[in-house]
Amino acid sequence: MARRTGEQSPASHIADSHGLIRVHGVRVNNLKDVSVEIPKRRLTVFTGVSGSGKSSLVFGTIAAESQRLINETYSAFVQGFMPALGRPEVDVLEGLTTAIVVDQQRIGADPRSTVGTATDANAMLRILFSRLGKPHIGSPQAFSFNVASVSGAGAVTMERGGKTVKERRSFSVTGGMCPRCEGRGAVTDIDLTQLYDDSKSLADGAITVPGYKAGGWNYRLYSGSGFYDPDKPIRKYTKKELHDFLHREPTRMKIEGINMTYEGLIPRVQKSMLSKDREAMQPHIRAFVDRAVTFTVCPECDGTRLAEAARSSRIGGTSIADACAMQISDLAEWVRSVDDPSVAPLIDKLRQTLDSFVEIGLGYLSLDRPSGSLSGGEAQRVKLIRHLGSSLTDVTYVFDEPTIGLHPHDIQRMNDLLLRLRDNGNTVLVVEHKPETIAIADHVVDLGPGAGTEGGTVCFEGTVEGLRAGDTLTGRHFDDRSALKEKVRTPTGKLEIRGATAHNLRDVDVDIPLGVLAVVTGVAGSGKSSLVHGSIHADDGVVSIGQEAIRGSRRSNPATYTGLLDPIRKAFAKANGVKPALFSANSEGACPHCNGAGVVFTDLAMMAGVASVCEECEGKRFQAAVLDHHLGGRDISEVLAMSVDRAAEFFGEGEARTPAAHAILGRLADVGLGYLSLGQPLTTLSGGERQRLKLATHMAEKGGVYVLDEPTAGLHLADVEQLLGLLDRLVDSGKSVIVVEHHQAVMAHADWIIDLGPGAGHDGGRIVFEGTPADLVGDRSTLTGEHLAAYVGA
Repeated sequence: MARRTGEQSPASHIADSHGLIRVHGVRVNNLKDVSVEIPKRRLTVFTGVSGSGKSSLVFGTIAAESQRLINETYSAFVQGFMPALGRPEVDVLEGLTTAIVVDQQRIGADPRSTVGTATDANAMLRILFSRLGKPHIGSPQAFSFNVASVSGAGAVTMERGGKTVKERRSFSVTGGMCPRCEGRGAVTDIDLTQLYDDSKSLADGAITVPGYKAGGWNYRLYSGSGFYDPDKPIRKYTKKELHDFLHREPTRMKIEGINMTYEGLIPRVQKSMLSKDREAMQPHIRAFVDRAVTFTVCPECDGTRLAEAARSSRIGGTSIADACAMQISDLAEWVRSVDDPSVAPLIDKLRQTLDSFVEIGLGYLSLDRPSGSLSGGEAQRVKLIRHLGSSLTDVTYVFDEPTIGLHPHDIQRMNDLLLRLRDNGNTVLVVEHKPETIAIADHVVDLGPGAGTEGGTVCFEGTVEGLRAGDTLTGRHFDDRSALKEKVRTPTGKLEIRGATAHNLRDVDVDIPLGVLAVVTGVAGSGKSSLVHGSIHADDGVVSIGQEAIRGSRRSNPATYTGLLDPIRKAFAKANGVKPALFSANSEGACPHCNGAGVVFTDLAMMAGVASVCEECEGKRFQAAVLDHHLGGRDISEVLAMSVDRAAEFFGEGEARTPAAHAILGRLADVGLGYLSLGQPLTTLSGGERQRLKLATHMAEKGGVYVLDEPTAGLHLADVEQLLGLLDRLVDSGKSVIVVEHHQAVMAHADWIIDLGPGAGHDGGRIVFEGTPADLVGDRSTLTGEHLAAYVGA
């Protein structure tokens, strides 16, 4: 077709000239005036050691600004309900597109959250059963384990035509929640002997719950209530007195002249301790909860969480409980067999969602799996499901280490997904350490050269070939391949596991050798964590380090998290003859103006709040009088500003010598965190830094067996070498180390490998290989063997 004269060719249209995301002068966290240009509609991978500033650039700057600008398009009323985001500290940000962030944040571990509820698959199943289920029991709510059945009746007063009219109204809601377990699938039994000693009276300290010591407020609530005699042993209480002590409903009353709410001991302990996330508890409270509470499958609903009516309604002999318990790959087949034109659009959408699970390598899950039990890698892929098959183009997808928790066999599948998102016309930004994913990048940005204050600059921008040839830490380690050990250690004993059946395990019998570095591997979903965590319990002699992310507010820092601040406070107090509490910014020593936060926050409603450095303490967080006390010539704020390496020297010799602090600092240096400053807020640490901080803390626990779940998560190729050295030192000191891991460098370094498979879900759950890494490579009989052989170049 002839083009009109004077018409521009499409290629030269000015709208097509915006092919870059331009970022200039970023100063977020440790970034030092960084400037980069990122090509749009391409796959860009950000590399660099853990803590070099990758997340600060990608998530803290590009994604954060994109989301902030989108939020600003809504009305002020709507913005009031959204998180207020501040503008990142950057000079120029041009060419941004809508950012969709798929990060590693765990899906909320609420007891009622499952894979089905987190992905909308349950919502579609509920509609399907409410339309086609026989017998018909009600709306989709009747199949929801989060909706209780309630009914009520009463008089309603209304103004009508100038008169006050009373009418009788009644209502009822049919929900699917099991009334016994309230939709949790498990019931808790409390061991009363762990709550109190019935041979003692309250005055003698009968209550044994942490925080209920004689003299404290919790204790006085019961001793001064007047419902029973505090000097009488609990076993001599009448039926009414025991009921008031253990089960009484909340009652407002005056105790010792103060208005308080009295409540029975059992509901009070349930609200204050048992309703909290177990991992967020302090260690002594966690130990009490483990002792006092037993969780058993609900006898009424058999763990399905659903009321009897919801379980009775079926489609072709299958109830919604049966459907949610199926492996998703099997459920997808069942949905295909449901053929009813009246719900065709619903079935199409449900089938697409379930097929996305299978395609992304999560077909082995079931919809009733609690979302809190998913690993970091699984949770991230569950979040990705809603974006697969999306018709959106020209958006920016931002991924945080999408290969975490993936076997080398599964990484290829993830790579295909990333390339497919790019080929649909999207910009894909990936923070990644695995060379297999870096290799598929169109553009690479390498940050460094080191971590923390030694990082924050761009060391390389360009192609993968340029990175390989370049003289950066990532470039030098890119083609590193660990060789197989020439000589493996001899076991000193064995840990016998017999008849393991947790989740998908098929009555597994295995002997894990002790005194060596043993690695448990296999594709994602093959049963590794079920075998290790389900059979080896963290008790005396076993230190278990899982994948749970460490929590911490901006008031938490490496010194408080590791317990390092305790010996430091005591050393300062002893040297100056004052109380240790003065040297805590969360206690008596806090600056009164900012309450020890170091910054003053001004809330601006729907606008982003402003944080300004406290004028009184100048960000040091302590009262001026506290900073007059010194240890070894330094005040407490100067000590918290030191790096781990510098602090290790400071507390290792001279006037400030503190062996307890020096030991903790040594462990932090061992895991490669020598550059961290002691007072750096935990909220600013990267995923790899948090992982190693947790490892350093657990290393202080006394035990002969260490169980580690994917310790390489978030670690750069260079950091993995340091981790292997640490594992070797642990084994050489007489410990047994059992590692659940996918990283080939760790497999090659092992003394013994246990490989599960051959597939995932009900295709896995069996031991497919036991032996040395050399034998695994020689056999090449499993997927792991093939990938390890390719890795070591055998």
